[in-house]
Amino acid sequence: MKVVVAGGGAFGIKHLDGIKNIDGVEVEAVVGRRPEPTSKLAAEHGIAHALTSLEEALALPGIEAVILCTPTQMHAAQAIQCMRAGKHVEVEIPVADTLADARELDKVQKETGLVCMGGHTRRFNPSHQWVHNKIDAGELAIQQMDVQTYFFRRKNINAKGEPRSWTDHLLWHHAAHTVDLFQYQTGERVITANAVQGPMHPELGIAMDMSIQLLTENGKICTLSLSFNNDGPLGTFFRYICDNGTYMARYDDLVNGYEEPVDVSKVDVSMNGIELQDREFFAAIAEDREPNSSIAQVLPCYEVLGQLEKQLG
Repeated sequence: MKVVVAGGGAFGIKHLDGIKNIDGVEVEAVVGRRPEPTSKLAAEHGIAHALTSLEEALALPGIEAVILCTPTQMHAAQAIQCMRAGKHVEVEIPVADTLADARELDKVQKETGLVCMGGHTRRFNPSHQWVHNKIDAGELAIQQMDVQTYFFRRKNINAKGEPRSWTDHLLWHHAAHTVDLFQYQTGERVITANAVQGPMHPELGIAMDMSIQLLTENGKICTLSLSFNNDGPLGTFFRYICDNGTYMARYDDLVNGYEEPVDVSKVDVSMNGIELQDREFFAAIAEDREPNSSIAQVLPCYEVLGQLEKQLG
């Protein structure tokens, strides 16, 4: 299977590293904004084509699929461009930064019948998979999720500490992880959602702090704190308070309520959530089926985000 990876930043590299472990998949082209670093990235990973045009990449012979790791504001339009060109597409989170665009993605997917998958990595991290499997087996039921998403980003830089050409967003990017995961893990729709935010950054034009509350139809609650002002451990920390135990997930690792490690090494074929996400994308294409984290499955997340955006004004 020949694929294109668009976006040579921190997450583009994560996908390239993960794909190296997946048999039967070849990255034919990498697409970037600037020619020199894109050519360097292609050379480092043994990729035949380094391009600055997604349209040119889509026209390469034999391309079946595209992974979009481009700036958030480009996701929806580029995903639609890929599907209109007859290519399956995996869109890094968030799939869109408006509810209207997310709904349009869902519409185009249904029209084309192609795989359109959101990069909602938390569904694939072994830590969260372990909890999900316990819930499916009837061994756990979530009472509450308490989540902290903390970064120190008072300047417009990416996960590699490099300047960004676009601006990140607590609601439309980082909250999307938790809103989707909460509904996925509980198997319930959010019926009440509330949000408040702190002052806007004078240069970036975004809120640097945010607090979100969620309630499902059967009374499960989620409290989410987000900040770009946190000078300390960075990342997202998920506390699952269940009827039969408490667990804390930190990306691919899991501990119980007493900080005792839980072995999640046998949950899946890899401990790398990005790789597992990509494996699901390629498998869904090969097996002609809907993937976990399809646009249809993650759309309820964006419906909640749209509702919260209206509240925040």
